[in-house]
Amino acid sequence: MPPQAIPADTLIDARWIIPVEPPGVVLAGHSVVVRDGAICDVLPTTEAHARYAAPDRVTLPEHVLIPGLINLHTHAAMTLMRGVRDDVSLMEWLNRYIWPAEMKLASPELVRDGTLLACAEMMRGGVTCFNDMYFFPEAAGAAALQAGMRVALGIIVVEFPSPYASDPSDYLAKGLAMRDAFRDEPLLSFCMAPHAPYSVSDASFERIATYAAELDLPVHLHLHETIDEIHESLKEHQERPIARMRRLGLLGPGLIAVHAVHLDPAEADLLAQEGCHVAHCPASNLKLASGIAPVAAMRRAGVNIGLGTDSAASNNSLDMFSETRLAALLAKGNSSDPTALPAQAALEMATLNAARALGLQDRIGSLLPGKRADIVAVDFGALELTPCYDPMSHLVYAAGREHVTHVWIDGKLRVENRQLTGLDTAELKAKARYWRERIQS
Repeated sequence: MPPQAIPADTLIDARWIIPVEPPGVVLAGHSVVVRDGAICDVLPTTEAHARYAAPDRVTLPEHVLIPGLINLHTHAAMTLMRGVRDDVSLMEWLNRYIWPAEMKLASPELVRDGTLLACAEMMRGGVTCFNDMYFFPEAAGAAALQAGMRVALGIIVVEFPSPYASDPSDYLAKGLAMRDAFRDEPLLSFCMAPHAPYSVSDASFERIATYAAELDLPVHLHLHETIDEIHESLKEHQERPIARMRRLGLLGPGLIAVHAVHLDPAEADLLAQEGCHVAHCPASNLKLASGIAPVAAMRRAGVNIGLGTDSAASNNSLDMFSETRLAALLAKGNSSDPTALPAQAALEMATLNAARALGLQDRIGSLLPGKRADIVAVDFGALELTPCYDPMSHLVYAAGREHVTHVWIDGKLRVENRQLTGLDTAELKAKARYWRERIQS
């Protein structure tokens, strides 16, 4: 131990560190120092060893450290419906397969088990935080706490009854009670989560806007996902959904517009002017043939864009590495501009941009002293990742979730040498088999 060493809990030595802030920086031969669940220093490894004493020292000579990935939009419990019906349109998928299954089986038990399964998949893939929208959010919160994972829980609202709630007032009352019960949990935050313009009334949206303003909560909403959504809005409300949301007071710095596939240039400018955020879900958009979001145009307008997987029922995975790569490639191909979404910007979308959308940028999203220690180690020593010229580019265009070896959330090691430290994978598989039989019956 160095004389007069500063005590710490964990010292992680890595070949490279990509802190995300400042943008574009790659640190070689550096270490991250963790104390009390927070990052207390990022500095050259030789200096770290001279300055700090930590009982837990992790040496990763072929690895890059990055901030934990943030899945800005998912329905975690629907992992139990992965592949339940593929290759159909969104509304057919919802009306004929997903909603009937949910009305039959949605329960705290399904949500708990499905969310645990999702947490296991996401943590193994380097995801440390997810933004969730589903029934029985208290069960999802309990599952995330059991897994040791960070989550923004949605206070879901729809007009139709479900096994969870009977009407919009009941959804709101139960969601707000859930927030009160969990509000002191440091890993949990909250969003208002009206499902979509076609499933929520004007009166409900106005109440949601009021609660969001009073409680300072983001609003997590599917918006401009499909052409049919826009046509139905024009038919019923004589205006496009974004115009309707503006009229109802939903546009603003708290709005997380999920998908935002079908925007005209004026709408992209409006989202930027109002300080709205977008959760871009490229794989789900492609699989459901919803379209390709105009990411390059939104970035030019100044919209903050994060990345999400959507549910494993419509993706069909919770793989944020593949989502990040796909986002970068689609932006280039769709704009005929190879500079439309560089690797650095794509990584920001999967980390810091998503944290900004959730209002958590002061806590997570980058590896800076003072932020919580949500850290992911990616092994670049694999044959398929050799050689490496640019770690930033390599991370986005070559690496995958299978190269994640270690994950820390709030300073606690949740994945060690590719193995979950706190969840029983055999038990999770058994639960998945149980629910498959019930969903198929």
